[in-house]
Amino acid sequence: MRFGRVFAVAAAASLALAGCAGGSTSGSGDSSTLKIGFMGDLTGENSGIVIPPRNGAKLAIDEYNKTNPATKLELKEYDSQGKPEQATSLIATAVGQDKITALIGPAFSGESKAIGGQLEQNKIPSVSPSATNPGLAENGWKYWHRVVANDNDQGPAIANFLITSKSPKKAYVISDDQEYSVGLADAFEKTFKEKNVPVDRDKFAKDASDYSSTVQKVKAANPDVITFGGYYAQGGRLLKQLRDGGVTATFATGDGSLDAQLVSGAGAAAAEKAVIGCPCNIKDAGTGDEFVTKYKAAFNVDPAIYATEGYDAATAIINAVKGGNTTAEKINEFLKTVDFKGASKQIKFKENGEPQTNAIYVYQVTGGAIKNLGASTEAKLNG
Repeated sequence: MRFGRVFAVAAAASLALAGCAGGSTSGSGDSSTLKIGFMGDLTGENSGIVIPPRNGAKLAIDEYNKTNPATKLELKEYDSQGKPEQATSLIATAVGQDKITALIGPAFSGESKAIGGQLEQNKIPSVSPSATNPGLAENGWKYWHRVVANDNDQGPAIANFLITSKSPKKAYVISDDQEYSVGLADAFEKTFKEKNVPVDRDKFAKDASDYSSTVQKVKAANPDVITFGGYYAQGGRLLKQLRDGGVTATFATGDGSLDAQLVSGAGAAAAEKAVIGCPCNIKDAGTGDEFVTKYKAAFNVDPAIYATEGYDAATAIINAVKGGNTTAEKINEFLKTVDFKGASKQIKFKENGEPQTNAIYVYQVTGGAIKNLGASTEAKLNG
């Protein structure tokens, strides 16, 4: 029902916005400024996985503007708090009032689904640094892109890694009711079934705080591995309650939980040895990597999840503008041709907006910290 209301609002907003967009420029003299939006959860419960890509995008745009180009870029931030209905309202402002030329984001899958039609109708190109729901690429959208692998890559890679590492006799899949969470859980479940691993499944409401019913079901099933398809705010609470309830099975989750707040939410003892997969390769602070150095200098913190992807999403748009493409439609045409070595990976889009590169990396909580174990095809668990 919630999404029914969202789509109704989206349809009305789309009609109001039609014809309003078009990549306007402002300024005086020989210079002009294009407004580039960034949309995602910047202050909500899962903002820890959106602030890094926002910072990455800001870093790329700041670097570009310092070259004193003829066409400068202004980053306009839209804090959706990860809520589809809030994103629907914000995109009306972004397109109709602010007249953005392109959008970096939305960060999450639910909000991407909610406003994708509006972006398409108004011909605003978007590049998401982090939305992973597979269905986003199946809408026939021509103005939509992402720089990360989807959950049909992520889910099987994590499940197959667990099968190889733990040889489970039984698995349990859990999600909440968010778009991203359900999609990733679907991918987990499908893979376990394909590999003949018996699997049970349960779902709880996003805003619930007591997961005792789920914990009891898991305990009764006595699985060897548990996979959760959601964000760290829910994942941390779930993991704590599972451990408090005496469930000791290996716990694994996806990119939405790749944040230190998974550990703090569960407690270090409960989170120890938890496994997290991600279509992202977070740069180690000790490598001397150029991006790590620049990011740390700009924000006084080490880059975290999707920081490089935010940088690369912005760079794809920047490269279009560098090539003289200063309208939304011309930027979109240019995105069909991009092929560059980004901070995260080689950036190139398929015809449906998906990235060409789809490697998945595995992380594990060790000693209270999240450690990168490497690509899922090569990683080895620490216990």
